[in-house]
Amino acid sequence: MTTYQKPTTEQKRQWHADPSNWFLWGFYHNPEDRRLFPPKRSRLGWTVNFANPWSILAPVALCAVIVAVS
Repeated sequence: MTTYQKPTTEQKRQWHADPSNWFLWGFYHNPEDRRLFPPKRSRLGWTVNFANPWSILAPVALCAVIVAVS
């Protein structure tokens, strides 16, 4: 059993700067990064890490909130 080690700030910077972790128009996909909402490339807000198994809940929850409000 492997233990989880919290990534360092330097690792997070490297993951963010690595173009292979970004696809299409800024979708983030990094299985090593356990964060659900890493910062966007533009640094203005957050995006979803689509490699995280919980990432499907973010758009579903957003749609549920929009439907509930309207």
